[in-house]
Amino acid sequence: MSDILPPKVGISRCLLGAEVRYDGTGAKSSIPHAKLTGLFDYVDVCPEVAIGMTVPRKPIRIVRDVDVIKVVGSVEDTPDFAPELRQHAGEVVAQNADLCGFVFMHNSPSCGSRNVKVYPTKGGPGVREGQGAFAASVIQRWPELPFEDAGRLFDDILRENFVTRVYAYAEWQKMASELSAKSIIAFHSRYKYLLMAHNMVVYKEAGRLLADLSGSGLQEIATKYIGLLMGGLREVATRGGHANVLAHIQGYFKKSLSSAARQELAQLIDAYRVGEQPLLVPIALLKHHLRENPNAYVAMQTYLDPHPQTAALRRSL
Repeated sequence: MSDILPPKVGISRCLLGAEVRYDGTGAKSSIPHAKLTGLFDYVDVCPEVAIGMTVPRKPIRIVRDVDVIKVVGSVEDTPDFAPELRQHAGEVVAQNADLCGFVFMHNSPSCGSRNVKVYPTKGGPGVREGQGAFAASVIQRWPELPFEDAGRLFDDILRENFVTRVYAYAEWQKMASELSAKSIIAFHSRYKYLLMAHNMVVYKEAGRLLADLSGSGLQEIATKYIGLLMGGLREVATRGGHANVLAHIQGYFKKSLSSAARQELAQLIDAYRVGEQPLLVPIALLKHHLRENPNAYVAMQTYLDPHPQTAALRRSL
């Protein structure tokens, strides 16, 4: 993992404990803070308060009026708040170009990023098929930005995946300030095995995209590449994906390891593949062999350390 400062991550303000929800409470328990300590520099946002809603206030909900999504009062008639929430999203995006991710309050009609209840205008039960107006606008304006609903971060695998994406995007932003064909190739060389573990199809597509950078349009290619990378990393890596990458990396040591050492490593990779060992076990052995048999190309692979080791995010993978 490259030495970068904790990335800036947007977050729904209530998730930090601020009492800004409609009922005057906070929602600090809705995010596993202890698991994320020190990983991010938070930039907190409460779109409802930002557009002038009071604390406390009447609750709101999403309704579908034919093909139009509105955000209105759930217990009394109100104007549609969706346009103001979307406008505020544009302001947040414009003012925070250095964000590397966003944690949204789940189930919120303003901040929920997935499976938010949408109600019919004429009454009836809601269906979990929508996004909060603010969150949807942020995602639409900034499609490559890693995001996650807070509640999903209690899941070990989803949490590790989100942190991986945030740190990848942070390193891209740092590199992109001095964009060149050489810097893009160097970046992809570091991230290729991480991408391979998550999505082999996108890995191959990214390779084809970067096959020829000799012409013009470098910025356009860079934009397509980061979109591919973040989209590919969004898919959770499977045991099979990890095992495939571990086997590829093992290949770099075939001439430097004894037959017994190669067999031991292969057996650990297979044990991980079938769920008998955690991911850290074969990775630890690979790192041991790397220290004993230095290889510059393997050593630079982000796959081995995609985020700070102190977070112990791979312990349960």
